[in-house]
Amino acid sequence: MTNPTAQRTSSAIRKARWTTLVAAGAAVAALAAGAVPASAAERPAAPVTATPHGPRSIDTAKLAALMAPSTDVSGTLVRLGGSGVRWTGATGPLSQDPAANFRIGSITKLFTSTVVLQLIGEGRFTMDTPVQELLPGTLPAHWQPITVGQLLSHTSGLQEPCVDFRGLQAPPTPAQVISHWTDPKCAAPQSPVLVQQYNGANHFLLGMVIEKVTGRSYADEVQRRIARPLGLRHTYSPKPGDPAIPGPVLADPSGIDPWAWAEGGMISNAPDLERFMTALMRGRLLRPAEQRQLFVMPALSEGAKDRFSMGGLLRSDAGGTVVWGKTGSMGRSTSGVFATEHGARTVVYSLVPTTRDHDLLRTHIGNLVAAGL
Repeated sequence: MTNPTAQRTSSAIRKARWTTLVAAGAAVAALAAGAVPASAAERPAAPVTATPHGPRSIDTAKLAALMAPSTDVSGTLVRLGGSGVRWTGATGPLSQDPAANFRIGSITKLFTSTVVLQLIGEGRFTMDTPVQELLPGTLPAHWQPITVGQLLSHTSGLQEPCVDFRGLQAPPTPAQVISHWTDPKCAAPQSPVLVQQYNGANHFLLGMVIEKVTGRSYADEVQRRIARPLGLRHTYSPKPGDPAIPGPVLADPSGIDPWAWAEGGMISNAPDLERFMTALMRGRLLRPAEQRQLFVMPALSEGAKDRFSMGGLLRSDAGGTVVWGKTGSMGRSTSGVFATEHGARTVVYSLVPTTRDHDLLRTHIGNLVAAGL
């Protein structure tokens, strides 16, 4: 039976735009899209500011048609990378600077998962270690053990919170956020877990695990383990509650509540996301055992709306090509980064939807990504 309080809370969270599960789910499912809608195919192509490099042919006319401002999407950024390929284009009100910065929303989860997998490779804990051992007292004592692997793969069984987030101080601590999932009035995690279910609480807990085990802040660990080694000069986790975005800025940042932390609070840009995803796919960030987890699909992912690997990557089909990555929404923008398994091709996008038709947006993004492969 549906819980009206839970429904109101879910609506409030979406309005707050810090987890935006519905919007993220729309972008996630986009990659399985089919043909271009007639309305998109008939629109005239708008000029695309682009920088092509390399010998491999790209159907720029198709990309331009998909990127043209319309009644559904006001502006689009696309960056393509890979062997012999480098192409960047932007339309509409988005910055024409190919290195413009933006809040990446739930793409942040990829960085969180990568740090956790690195810690597993170092022997700090295992995929089977219960989070209750690593964060004693954080979860109710009567709950069944939830493992690190279950958090990474969204098979923890955690349910949606049933209390209002608007009562939290600004910005809240991660522990205060988790308290809204563990309130006695809320449903306990599903046990046994029957299906993979995307939930931002998983990565809040993983961020807390990172800080507990390393003794350093989440932001510091992302810099130390990923950003600095890869030369990602525009990628970082800002201080709690900091609304600033260093210029140039990709899109109007108004309406953003920047407190999603390890679940969705990071800032980056398209070149950095491409470099990160390429390094991840090519095994530069993880040891072999943990690298394999990026592509192992849990049994519970079968039939799930959004299918995530044991290592936290979203697996999807873009025009017949299997790609791996993550989507994210923050403020007015919806973004994503995807790559083929060995990083032969990467696609980074960010767009500003003007439609509430999630099915139409799914189709549009799916065709956009497929055109870049």
